[in-house]
Amino acid sequence: MNKQGNLYTIIYIVVLVVLVGAALAFTSISLKDRQQANADADKMRQILMSVNISPDKADIISDYQKYITDSYIVNESGEKVDPSLKAFDVNIATERVKAPAERLLPVYVCTLADGSVKYIMPMYGAGLWGPIWGYMSVDADGTTVYGAYFAHQGETPGLGAEIEKPFFSERFEGKHLIKDGTFEPIAVVKNGTKPQGDEDYVDGISGGTITSKGVGEMIDNCLSPYSAFLKKLSTK
Repeated sequence: MNKQGNLYTIIYIVVLVVLVGAALAFTSISLKDRQQANADADKMRQILMSVNISPDKADIISDYQKYITDSYIVNESGEKVDPSLKAFDVNIATERVKAPAERLLPVYVCTLADGSVKYIMPMYGAGLWGPIWGYMSVDADGTTVYGAYFAHQGETPGLGAEIEKPFFSERFEGKHLIKDGTFEPIAVVKNGTKPQGDEDYVDGISGGTITSKGVGEMIDNCLSPYSAFLKKLSTK
């Protein structure tokens, strides 16, 4: 075959593309289990961060198994659903766009070293440039926020990206989701302002107005369906 001809060039390119594609596919398949394990470990770390536990990388799984003593899924009525469904496997990004009555609502139960019990709920929303997500934990009374963790995919460094910093998540500690027997999502407001209602609120990120608004909307959208569950905890 004429190595200077067009046919040779085309065949060479096709073979090269096939070989490279096969190599990439093989690599992806080979690393799939490891990638999933890393993603699961990071999710465990984030859940623990919402109860103010910062595990070392080597201790994430063991700490998760130590402190997360139960997990299950509830519905909008606060009732546990099919126990064969695993809370850890629920895709919150998918659930959040469903009607509240149709959602699977994961709950993680944390028992701290002092024996106190906290309930952790996941959240997912939209920021300025991409998705934001997080976890919020409440005391056993179901009303008071114990801790929170927020993360983002691509918010502006120094502005919206500040939601992942402890100084922001710490603002939620001690705030209330249930007031006078009514669920009230915590509002995220512009510094120096207050919400129109009597719900608890925190100051947003300076210069990160859209991201802060996204956090507030995420809390409302993702935690409101838990209202019946939280009320049941508060009446125990």
